[in-house]
Amino acid sequence: MKVGVPREVVSGERRVALVPDGVAKLVDRGLEVVVEAGAGVAAGFADAAYQHAGARVADAAAAWGADVVLKVAPPGLGTDGLPDEAGRLREGAALIGFLLPLTSPQLVRRLAERKATSFSMELVPRITVAQRMDA
Repeated sequence: MKVGVPREVVSGERRVALVPDGVAKLVDRGLEVVVEAGAGVAAGFADAAYQHAGARVADAAAAWGADVVLKVAPPGLGTDGLPDEAGRLREGAALIGFLLPLTSPQLVRRLAERKATSFSMELVPRITVAQRMDA
């Protein structure tokens, strides 16, 4: 299974969905990780750190073409000057991130069109048992 980490495109967003330590854990479990070049720079992680952890650094198409895509900000829909990131998601892929599904009906429709499975991190329960999954 291939996990993709695209670069965040929202102005001012400095976070990255996966840090090199997380890459190493996924690679150790047999997953392939593809990180878009420059994805971690704003968060203080150089491409070399991702490569050292076992990721392949590639272009945006490779990251968006993964089986599972990890993002922080919701994918852009080609509006507000942002690229159509949701359209780059491979049909049938899974998307994990902050998706704001209750206030983003267009995104929900676009993901359904792509036959994507999506996991919205802000909807993970905030109870004691789920704290390990706290976003």
